[in-house]
Amino acid sequence: MYNFTEEQLMIKELAHRIAIEKIKPVREKYDHEGIFPSDIVEELAKSDLFRVFVPAEYDGMVENGLGITNMCIVTEELSKVCGGIALAFAGTGLGIFPILLFGTDDQKKKYFPQIASGKKLAAFGLTEPNAGSDAAAIQTTARKDGVHYILNGSKVFITNGGEADIYTILALTNPEKGARGASMFIVEKGMPGFEFGKKEDKMGIRGSATAELIFNDCKVPAENLLGKKGAGFLMAMRTFDISRPGVAAQALGIAEGALEETLKYAHQRHQFGKSIISNQGIQWMLADMATEIEAAKSLIYDVAGMADSGMTKNIGHFSAMAKMFASDVAMKVTTDAVQIFGGYGYMREYPVEKMMRDAKITQIYEGTNQIQRNIIGTYLAKLAGKLSKE
Repeated sequence: MYNFTEEQLMIKELAHRIAIEKIKPVREKYDHEGIFPSDIVEELAKSDLFRVFVPAEYDGMVENGLGITNMCIVTEELSKVCGGIALAFAGTGLGIFPILLFGTDDQKKKYFPQIASGKKLAAFGLTEPNAGSDAAAIQTTARKDGVHYILNGSKVFITNGGEADIYTILALTNPEKGARGASMFIVEKGMPGFEFGKKEDKMGIRGSATAELIFNDCKVPAENLLGKKGAGFLMAMRTFDISRPGVAAQALGIAEGALEETLKYAHQRHQFGKSIISNQGIQWMLADMATEIEAAKSLIYDVAGMADSGMTKNIGHFSAMAKMFASDVAMKVTTDAVQIFGGYGYMREYPVEKMMRDAKITQIYEGTNQIQRNIIGTYLAKLAGKLSKE
């Protein structure tokens, strides 16, 4: 199955069992109350699932590659039951990927074992009030002051915000240069001047913490500069290249969960004296849902495999395709699921209503699908130029 190793199949089964036994009974509670699933995070930690995207030399499980396929497997399985709760896991992967790609050995030794054990979560901070799709428009600054950098500014809509202990933050070290003056820092919860602001009340993924980060003369040790000074924007884009398959896997899991619920309902629901799944119109909708899901799955794990094989500099457009296609599929599949459920699908008593709300964000965060199309289009324009010269 998708060339998964025996270990990856075991990871898949473990994540599936946790999703069914631990998450499914409480997903409605966390969605309705909009609270962070600390108890589920503990279960994931006890099961060693946070180790699946951490290199073996830092107490993780990854012997080869970057662990992107592992991350996708776990994210997919958890998201089949709850896309919001799955984000505590997936958001941590996003938070540590800049360290994985650009961190020093000392930085990895300091932070990765804490992540691998599940004792600490991570988060990634780029988005600001005036910098969403235009990521280069960030205004948070980082000024060198002796053995520290002093950060000022704010980040919004940060997944795991307030719950994570380790944050990778993009800030301007040379504002005059714009995006070329951005650098990345590892900021820890509790550092002087680092506070949390508004916690968002969201339409979907309500079991995930989404909060504002505030930096008011925040003192960050100079050794927490990540990679090269001034290379932060490029580092952020490289991070998205390997993290976007994770968003795609979340979308995939949500779509698969919706299809499973719809199949059960369509078999059990009777109208006009027969099960509605015997109606050709319903079968055609289900056929399209299943086919699009399988297409998304193949694309996602193909791109994840590329990342794990070392193609991290050449997969930006493929990663964009996976995220764009899978999230569009998730939105279509969940919408069709609600349609097949009819009036019942619109009620919170049935899970497809939640799945439809959860699916929407996958078309928006880590770059809207319009931005993904820009990325793909830019690649194709360059390809066209090369082909025209042949």
